[in-house]
Amino acid sequence: MEKNFPDYVRNEDHALFLLIKKRDKDAFSAVYQKYHRYLYSLAVKYLKDAQLAEDAVQHVFVKLWETTKNIEIEINLKNYLYTMTKNYILNTIRDHKEEISLSYANAQIDIPGQDDIIKALEDKQMRSILYQGVESLPPQKKEVCLRKLETTDSNQQIADKMGISVHTVKSHYQESVKILRSYFQQIKMMT
Repeated sequence: MEKNFPDYVRNEDHALFLLIKKRDKDAFSAVYQKYHRYLYSLAVKYLKDAQLAEDAVQHVFVKLWETTKNIEIEINLKNYLYTMTKNYILNTIRDHKEEISLSYANAQIDIPGQDDIIKALEDKQMRSILYQGVESLPPQKKEVCLRKLETTDSNQQIADKMGISVHTVKSHYQESVKILRSYFQQIKMMT
């Protein structure tokens, strides 16, 4: 299993672990900063309750501090913390089955409109980027695209209103789509 971790990570964790064994508070703080979010995410995933998850993480770090001086084996610190957290989670689930079941059930209920709000924001942002791209098109291509986006006009109706052929409308639209694809790819590379 240790083959999955680069040597510098394994060596850094091992050095921190040895310092913690010697009661080095800075090393303990470094381990806490490094793994708190990882362990908290793990605990929230299973316990579905922020306070229970925070309690789990705090328990694990207290246990690490209290028991480290007694451990005489070479360990992978991340795996050790993961196992301690997992065991604490399993014990918590066993001891607080009803409370966790309720938290889990509540976590499954969607907050009304939350997904709609996120989708609306994403759509608005995407639409804004699209319109910026359309603004950069040559005038006739821009007009064809705007009519396609903002009306329900058919190609024939657009052609009639613009005084051009249906073939020209289709051609402008196809070329505009290619230009906009390139525009979106450039924006994607910048983010």
